[in-house]
Amino acid sequence: MAGTVFFMDFTASYKDNLVSKLKRLIDAAGLRERIKKRDLVALKLHFGELGNTAFIRPIYIRHIVDTVKAAGAMPFLTDANTLYAGSRGNTVDHLKTAIENGFAYSVVGAPLVIADGLRGKSETSVTINQKNCKEVYIATDIIEADALISIAHFKGHELTGFGGAIKNVGMGCASRRGKMDQHSDVAPKIKKKRCIGCGECARHCAQEAIYFVEEKAHIDPEKCVGCGECILVCEQGAVQIQWNQSIPRFLEYMVEYTSGVLKNKNGKSLFINFINHVSPACDCPPYNDAPFVRDIGIAASTDPVALDQACVDLINNEAALPGSCLNHNQGAGEDKFKGLYPKVDWPIQLEYAEEVGLGTRAYELVRI
Repeated sequence: MAGTVFFMDFTASYKDNLVSKLKRLIDAAGLRERIKKRDLVALKLHFGELGNTAFIRPIYIRHIVDTVKAAGAMPFLTDANTLYAGSRGNTVDHLKTAIENGFAYSVVGAPLVIADGLRGKSETSVTINQKNCKEVYIATDIIEADALISIAHFKGHELTGFGGAIKNVGMGCASRRGKMDQHSDVAPKIKKKRCIGCGECARHCAQEAIYFVEEKAHIDPEKCVGCGECILVCEQGAVQIQWNQSIPRFLEYMVEYTSGVLKNKNGKSLFINFINHVSPACDCPPYNDAPFVRDIGIAASTDPVALDQACVDLINNEAALPGSCLNHNQGAGEDKFKGLYPKVDWPIQLEYAEEVGLGTRAYELVRI
């Protein structure tokens, strides 16, 4: 049976602005049916790294918050701390970053809660007995919330091909231990000919896994947790992903973590993807590159697999924007994510999610 995905584009008029369309979208998707009075509702989003501007605008979040409040529930905005050494590696920096990026209570109308505690160690073990993971480690406040609304910025991603609802939930809701569990076989390698010994990678390594021999970087695989921060900060392209079986494994782990997050949220979750400023990489580096397709719209569903598949198709049906970093598969109908990351087999993410019962790749698109 096909999943139902509700979709609104970004066309608007004096009589029907984007806010009113967004409210109709989340009502049609069944937000009010997923929550009840006095529910503590986690609105899981990405507050954006300092310097990155591709994250979802707080004004949109405010109207989702208002809908939750109107149903008599109690919303809070949340994310979990990062593995890498950036502006969201602990709760103090994370909250400061969120507020500086516009997610203050006066703007969004809801409190901010970093779900895995001060240093990412507040976690709950969830038994799932899947192929790779017998148990997963999820941020405690996500587990204890009565309901979960995933609000994801849909974009490209250097490890997963794309990042949408599944990544926002599976990776984003994991504790620090859970993130390390997922990344543990994704240690990058150094291309010595490109390394200039600037030390930028080592300064950003929270695990102190990078050292130098004769002014060339080396990575200690015993210390590396595979967070990928060094890949993002190296301007020489000297730090590179090892394209082997680690990527399929990483995708499967992320899907299994998603199942762990949702295990106690049966009938109590909703997924919303914003398909605008579709940047080629995630919102974690302190910058964002130019979008590679136009702003398309917002989609919502109770099925995260159908939702992510629909968003992939909507993007791939577009022609690429001129001036972006996308140099291959630029035409309408071509695979933009393969064009960005030809060695990432992104369908694994959706195929495996369907296999473990998170949803279906078949969908019906209902336009609002």
